[in-house]
Amino acid sequence: MDRSITMRVFSSVLVLLLLLVATEMGPMVAEARTCESQSHRFQGTCVRKSNCAAVCQTEGFHGGHCRGFRRRCFCTKHCN
Repeated sequence: MDRSITMRVFSSVLVLLLLLVATEMGPMVAEARTCESQSHRFQGTCVRKSNCAAVCQTEGFHGGHCRGFRRRCFCTKHCN
């Protein structure tokens, strides 16, 4: 009788431990890296991010932002 109670407790603890390990691992999701390149079509000083992003989209990128002391437009996209 005492042995069956011990086995039940051990089984319960084992199941809880497996559930804990499974939830800690979670889904394997890779973070997407962002690649950037200076815009070839943007003219002048980059002041507004929206203007830079619009020009970058015509170049085939997802978006863009102003960067650096000289305020250049850099286009961004998700790279593999």
